[in-house]
Amino acid sequence: MRVLGIDPGLTRCGVGVVDGEPGAPLRMVDVTVVRTSPDEDIAHRLLLVAQEVEQLLDRHRPDTVAVERMFSQANVRTVMGTAQAAGVVSLAAARRGIPVAWHTPSEVKAAVSGNGRAEKAQVATMVTRLLRLPAAPTPADASDALALAICQLWKGPVAARLLEQGGARRTVRPSGAAMRSDRAAWTARLSGHPATRGSRP
Repeated sequence: MRVLGIDPGLTRCGVGVVDGEPGAPLRMVDVTVVRTSPDEDIAHRLLLVAQEVEQLLDRHRPDTVAVERMFSQANVRTVMGTAQAAGVVSLAAARRGIPVAWHTPSEVKAAVSGNGRAEKAQVATMVTRLLRLPAAPTPADASDALALAICQLWKGPVAARLLEQGGARRTVRPSGAAMRSDRAAWTARLSGHPATRGSRP
């Protein structure tokens, strides 16, 4: 499965592409940060973000796009720009028939590091380890985008299994235990040690 993760932003929009499957090591395909100048007109900046992301979608053909779901912040201007960038990205994916998944920052942190309140440095460290990179991607927007892709790769299969077991028709949110089990199995595979009891083989 290939996931394109988006850390939306108007000045810096992180984009990370990761390949993976249950029980196998993850592989980074690409990572970049789309930048626009605050001096430019907002409409033009959104167009630039859309064009760059569309090129990446066409080049990498992901199975899913994972976008960060934002909550309120003190800086309303920042929230507005982030929401606008997320909107053009999701529209670009929808036009290509690519499903879009939304994850909160705490969900991403919990999926990657096991702690929903982890610092950005902790998340970057885990992303670097899981993708076997020589160094943490910079700036933080790049690392966050890869973390979003990893989160979707882990949550997606879990949600699909729960959907099959329960027959639910709407969005299924995997339990924390299920996500920890998947993360433990993948991390164990990565380190060469057997997974702990209760994790997937």
